Formats: sequence, C-alpha cells, structure tokens
Amino acid sequence: MSSLMASLTLSKIYKARLYPIIPRLSLPYFISPFHFCTLTQDPVSTVTEIPPPSSQHQYENESLNGAPENQKQQRIMRGKRPNPEKLEDIICRMMASRAWTTRLQNSIRDLVPEFDHSLVYNVLHGARNSEHALQFFRWVERAGFFQHDRETHMKIIEILGRAAKLNHARCILLDMPKKGVQWDEDMFVVLIESYGKAGIVQEAVKIFQKMAELGVERSIKSYDALFKVILRRGRYMMAKRFFNKMLSEGIEPTRHTYNIMLWGFFLSLRFETAMRFYEDMKSRGISPDVVTYNTMINGYFRFRKMEEAEKVFVEMKGKNIAPTVISYTTMIKGYVAVDRVDDGLRLLEEMKSFGINPNAQTYSTLLPGLCSAGKMTEAKEILKEMVARHLAPKDNSIFMSLLSSQCKAGDLRAAEDVLKAMIRLSIPTEAGHYGVLIENFCKAEEYDRAMKLLDKLIEKEIILRPQSNMEMESSAYNSMIQYLCSHGQTGKAEIFFRQLMKKGVQDPNAFNNLIRGHSKEGCPDSAFEIMKIMGRRGVPRDADAYMLLIESYLRKGEPADAKTALDAMIDEGHVPDSSVFRSVMESLFEDGRVQTASRVMKSMVDKGVKENTDLVPKILEALLTRGHVEEALGRIELLMHSGYHVNFDDLLSVLSEKGKTIAALKLLDFALERDFNVDFKSYDKVLDALLASGKTLNAYSILCKITEKGGVTDWSSCEDLIKSLNQEGNTKQADILSRMIKGGEKSRENKKGKKQAAV
Repeated sequence: MSSLMASLTLSKIYKARLYPIIPRLSLPYFISPFHFCTLTQDPVSTVTEIPPPSSQHQYENESLNGAPENQKQQRIMRGKRPNPEKLEDIICRMMASRAWTTRLQNSIRDLVPEFDHSLVYNVLHGARNSEHALQFFRWVERAGFFQHDRETHMKIIEILGRAAKLNHARCILLDMPKKGVQWDEDMFVVLIESYGKAGIVQEAVKIFQKMAELGVERSIKSYDALFKVILRRGRYMMAKRFFNKMLSEGIEPTRHTYNIMLWGFFLSLRFETAMRFYEDMKSRGISPDVVTYNTMINGYFRFRKMEEAEKVFVEMKGKNIAPTVISYTTMIKGYVAVDRVDDGLRLLEEMKSFGINPNAQTYSTLLPGLCSAGKMTEAKEILKEMVARHLAPKDNSIFMSLLSSQCKAGDLRAAEDVLKAMIRLSIPTEAGHYGVLIENFCKAEEYDRAMKLLDKLIEKEIILRPQSNMEMESSAYNSMIQYLCSHGQTGKAEIFFRQLMKKGVQDPNAFNNLIRGHSKEGCPDSAFEIMKIMGRRGVPRDADAYMLLIESYLRKGEPADAKTALDAMIDEGHVPDSSVFRSVMESLFEDGRVQTASRVMKSMVDKGVKENTDLVPKILEALLTRGHVEEALGRIELLMHSGYHVNFDDLLSVLSEKGKTIAALKLLDFALERDFNVDFKSYDKVLDALLASGKTLNAYSILCKITEKGGVTDWSSCEDLIKSLNQEGNTKQADILSRMIKGGEKSRENKKGKKQAAV
C-alpha cells in the first residue's frame, strides 16, 4: 500500500505540463520586420478593393518569428520529466496576470540572475500587452540591468506601432542617439506606416520630413511607405508633389512605386492621372508585371470600362504573364458589376482549365451576380464546390442573398441546403437565416419543416446570440406564431416570442395572437399575463383579443376576472359589444356578485350601450333587496339621465311584497323628489307595507309628501294610520293628518259642486 501511495505521489510531482516554446534568439545583425509579397501569392483581401501593391523582391528580409525545426515541441514520453518552462515565458505570464508594480519588478528581478539580449528581446516579443512590454522596456534600462540596442528598440517601436501608441514610439525613436544607438531608415518606415494605419497622415508626413532634418538618408523604401499612407487617404495631389520631389532628389521610381501610385490614383477615382503615370512607367522602360496588370484591370472596373479591362487582360496573356487568381477574380467582379454574369462564368471555367483554383473571394464575387440574374442552378453548383473545398467567404451576407433567391425561385430544398452549407463551413447561423426559411415554408404550407427549424432555433437560443446581426423579420415570426396559436401550441409560441422580446421585439400582432391562442385553449390567466406585459410596454391591444379573453374567463367560470379584463378593454379605449356586457353581468349576477354586476352595468351605461338591457331591472331589484339602496338609487338616476326607462311601480311592488319597507320608502321618496311617474296603487302598496310593519311615522312622512305632490285622492285608507298614530302617542301627527283628510274631503266636495253648477 505504501509503495502504491509513493508511486501516486511521484506521478503528481512529475505530471507533464505543456507550454508554448518561444526560442530565445540572439540577433547579431539587423533583421527587418517587414515582409512585402506580390499579389500573386496573397489573394485579394476584399471583394471590392485590391490591397496596396507590394513587391516580393524588394525589402524582403528574414522573419523574426522563425524557430529551428529541432526546437519544435515534441510529445513527452511517459516516465520522462517535461522540459522546464523557459524563463521568458514565465516572465510574460507573470506580467499578463498581474499589474505592473514594484512587487512585480522585484519578483522578476529575483527570478532572473542576468538580463541578456536574448532574454530581453524574447520577453518583448512574447508580451501579451503592449503596456507591459513598454513598462518592461523602460524598467530594465532605468534599473541598469540592460542597455538596449538597435534590435530591442526596433521591437518596441513595432509593438507600440501595432497598438497605436504612436507618441511613445516616436519619443523612443527620437531618443535613441542619446543612448548611443543610431537610428536608420527602417525604423522611420515602421513609424510612418504605423501613423498611416492609424489614419494620421500629417504625422506620417512630419516623420518623413524629420528624416531629412536628422540626416537620415531617404531611399525609395521610405518614399514608397509615404506614398502608400497618403494615397490610402485619397491625398493624390500630395502624392504627386512628393513624387516630383523624389525625382528632383535623383531617386528613381521602381515598378513597385508605380504600382502603388496607380493603385492610389484609381482608389481616388483619378482615372486620367493614373493613365499618365502608366504611360510614364512604360516610357521609363519599366515593364508592367502581374501586379501592375491586376491594378489596371481593377481600375478599369471601377470606371465600368470593361472593354479596356478585357484588352489589358489579353495584353497580359500576350506577354506571357500568367494571370493569377486575383486577375480572374477582378475580371469576374467587373463582369458581375455590368450584368455580364455569363462572361463571369466563362472566366471561371477558363481559370479552372488552366489549373488555377478559384478562392473564396472568387466565389463570393460571382454568387451575388448569379442570384441577381436568377441563375440559381449555377449558384447551387458553386455553393457545392465551396463546401467541398471548405472555402468560407469573409462576407457572410452572401448566404442571406442565396437563401432569399432560392426561396424566390421556389426551390425550398436548395434554400435549406444553403443553411446546411453554412453549418458545414462553420459559419454562424443567425435568426435572420432561419426566418427566411420559416416564412417561406409557412407560405408553402409545409409547417412540419418550419416546426423543425423553429425547434432548433428555440433549443439553441440562436435568437439570443449577442453577435447576431441579422434579426428575424416580423413576417417570419408572425406566420409561425399564428400557426402555433391556431393549432393548440400557444405555449411553444410564447417561449419563442419571449426570446424575441429579449431582443427588443414588441410586435402587436404577435402579442394579440398569443392572447387569442391562450384564450381559445382555456388558459385565460396566461393570456392576461401577456396583456399586462403589453400594457407595461405600451403595446396596443386588439378588441377581438379582449373579447376572446373575456369569453375564456366566462367559460372557465371566473366572472370576476372577466370583469377585470372588461375594465382593461374599456381603459384601452375599446367599446365592448352589448352582448359582452350582458354576458359578464349575467355571469356575475348568477354568481351572486350583484354589486360587481352593478358596476358593469354602470360602465355599459357610460358607454351608451342600450341593447341587451333585460338584466338591468333584476340588478336594481337585487341591490334594493340586499340593502344596497344608495348604490341602486345612484344607478337609477344614471339610467334615467341616460335615457333608459326604469319601472318604479314594479320595483315598489316587489319591495312591498318582500317586506323591504325601508328600501321601498327610499325608492318612493326618490321618485317623488324627482317627479318620476308612479302609479297610485304603488303608493298604497308602500303605505300598506309600512303600516303592516308598524312603521307609522314613516308612513305619515311619506303620506305628507304624497299629499304635497297632489298624489292622494282616496283618504279612506288613512283612518287606520290615524288610529295607529294616536295609539303610539303621536297625537300631533294624527291631528294634522285628520285635518288633511277633512281639508281633502271639503276640497273634493267643492270641486263636485262646481261641476254640477256648470252642468
């Protein structure tokens, strides 16, 4: 057991760790960091632009990053200890993981016995952060550990130039003589090019002019670097002035120089100037090379001069200069631009016959033209070639064009193959690509295939990918959501749409379809939750969606929630149908929620709805019967003012029969105060009910009011009331009532005598 534990311990100690090996190089001689190559070796960087020309045979030097073959990392055999981590790798890792502090400096100092040239250079080379490289560069020099030479200066200027820390690079370059290190032209070329990449043309010009002030000899190398910088920014007049200055200094232009000038003039759309320089080049006995011809073809293409471009292309072949893939790609691009796609296809076959393989940009140039011309069969074949050779274009928008064009042509299988090709080429698929297919599958009623794509879209959360630039169109997701909601799959539709909402989609059609779907499926709570989200986001809600939600709540037996949905519908500005009001009131009434039904009735009256009002008397009766008299009277007044008819006689009769004397008394009092029509029989019923319940004073009070209104013609029924008043000790009220009776009879007799006299 002990031997087993010992072996396990040793295996942990000597466990292999792999680190990238960066060789420590000793550089006794100058090595330029630049490597210029011809366009024949490097494909066109973009479809629309040829890069600045460069020359393979000029300024070409040995790379700094090379490593001997025998230093390549080998697999560590079992039982052998791994090679120790290099010192410069440890320092670079320490700098990358920690801030530059005194403590870090001390740690590095404790680790390094001596800073030699190879160590310092390799630490600068391997630094993962330009700021750390600069701090290390300054520290080792200030601390007296190392005296920088030309190579370390060159390395830090390159690093700072790539990081656009150009002020630091400039200061380090100009301070070199103070340290006893002489500068040369190559260092200034690095700084000029760095300013150019940063778009600071004036500073690049100042550095170029500074060379003459500092006594640094300028050759065609620095002039070419300057031409490239200023022409990239369209300063063609400045380029012409410096070209003349170069000639005045006795510096002869090379083919590479003319290639740069031609490229720049065409880039600035100075066709005539470019042609003059082209003639000047030939007059100096400088024969064009493949780079020159490619530049001229691209220039003619810019000005839609395809006949001239064809002549140059034929001339190049006639001089036994073999066209490259760039030559063919540029010609194809020109043909596509002038709607001559068939000529582009012909050139594609020609280059294949000469053993020149099209690259990704060749295909990318031709495919949009094929889509525009409707040649989808040819486009399908080219896409197959790209997949077979695993050539992925830099511009992924081509695939959207292919998808749309194949769908437009009605070949949905081919469109689906485009999506598969993207996956095989490791091109990230986006929601917009799926949207095109889903929309067209829905139009073709191939919903099963659309559902498969949607499942993949939801499962992999493609919509939520932060790097997505192509969003799904509303016509795509609305078609799918509508289908799902109308086929009992509203839950899936909601999951899908919630992902869209996280991307900021607030489509009213999708929201309302979800409400309809949940309502039809008997899930009104889910529908109402969607409705609340719409309210928070200010999305308008359809009246139809509200009505379906209300019906769903009513079917589920939840009239209170139906009333809440009805209120929300009214607040939204919709006027519900009279049948909706009646259904909600009826459900609430049957559920015993009379007051809630009364509030719905009030809303109905406020909206001027006068149909389906047969429930109104029942609601008023229930309110009065249950003691909600004030609320009932308020509703009656609203109804009367809104032009509704209220049958007071029926209400008074029902209340009297049920013994609800106080409610009947208040209702009758309400009618008398407002001079509403009430039948005399209703008066009698109320008085009889009050007497029967022993409420003599209430009967006396209401009788006085009836008398004031002239509503009593028969006083015989009042004798019982007088007796009751006397028995209860209310003799004063009994006496008043007796006089009222006598006065009433006398008045009646006078009216009778006058009538007889008239006869």
